[in-house]
Amino acid sequence: MKFVDEALITVQAGKGGNGCMSFRREKYIPKGGPDGGDGGDGGSIFVEADSGLNTLIDYRFTRHYKAQNGEGGQGRQCTGSKGEDLVLKVPVGTTIVDVDTDEVLADLTAVGQVEKIAQGGWHGLGNTRFKSSVNRAPRQTTKGSEGELRNVRLELRVLADVGLLGLPNAGKSTLIRSISAAKPKVANYPFTTLVPNLGVVRTEAHRSFVVADIPGIIEGAAEGAGLGIRFLKHLARNRVLLHLVDMAPWDEVTPAEAAVTAVNELNKFSPTLADQPRWLLLNKIDMVPEEELEERCQSVIDALEWDGPVFRISAINKQGTDLLVHQLQDYLDEKKEALAENPELVDAERELRMQIDREARENLERMRAEMRARREAGEADDWDDFDDDDYDVEVEYVK
Repeated sequence: MKFVDEALITVQAGKGGNGCMSFRREKYIPKGGPDGGDGGDGGSIFVEADSGLNTLIDYRFTRHYKAQNGEGGQGRQCTGSKGEDLVLKVPVGTTIVDVDTDEVLADLTAVGQVEKIAQGGWHGLGNTRFKSSVNRAPRQTTKGSEGELRNVRLELRVLADVGLLGLPNAGKSTLIRSISAAKPKVANYPFTTLVPNLGVVRTEAHRSFVVADIPGIIEGAAEGAGLGIRFLKHLARNRVLLHLVDMAPWDEVTPAEAAVTAVNELNKFSPTLADQPRWLLLNKIDMVPEEELEERCQSVIDALEWDGPVFRISAINKQGTDLLVHQLQDYLDEKKEALAENPELVDAERELRMQIDREARENLERMRAEMRARREAGEADDWDDFDDDDYDVEVEYVK
């Protein structure tokens, strides 16, 4: 199945039914009085997180969704039927944003979570509602109100505990194959993926975590170059980032330069995301001559002014990966325990994720505006050639 992580749709809640104007007309009951019933409420539109979905592809082909209108009232004080609600099922991790106001309408982070995104119209009142001692034959009714109409953007952010960050060919797919059951394709030539990959890492029978691999980013990604900037938003929910650096690059870019490039683009995309916990992974050490290894590793550490955790690994040979995954598991378990014991930390983390989401949306909107300006000026841009219907996979080196 093709992976689609963003879609624009229009939702229209149902209109409320009109109130009825009617008078009782029965034999032997003169002056029966008003008996017009109310209309029914219009159907609302909800979104529900479904564990069976992992892409927004369906919403690329059907763009308009409308809930059922409420029926009008009838005589004999019969109320019109309520319009049927419409429930749109989306993958867990989907955020719904109102395009016109930039308001976040819903953030679905748990299976089965249901949120309303468009309110159905209210019912109109029949003339029975207006009768009184001084108005015994009212001819007033009200019409049902229109349901809410919204243009919304569905944004899918994959839910993972750990996110992989790095330039193309840094070894992200090889690492996820090495430590999990995920099997993204790899090969002996460099190019990057168009879709994120997820893998479950099991350290013990009842201990595991999820790792997400996104397309590699390149220099200038924050200005629209390449594809990585489109997927950095998937790192917004990760508790820790693993920054992979290729210690045996195939081109003339040094490991230190590659590491700095990735960090710079991350800072441009979201300074808050760049400040999140990040571990440094120096990959492909098996391909570096032993006498050069320490010098290369130290050059990366110095260039980043790094003072956090550092792991020297070879993903393809699983060298150093056991220590990495067990320390990650311990770190994530400690984090979960701290959140469970302190509700204030939960609120703080939720606000932090919302801040990252805001920065990501602002950055992407700025890029879209720049792209539109370039197209209007007759200039080409890197997104014009991108086709969401293309298939591709991430490939890495194989020794």
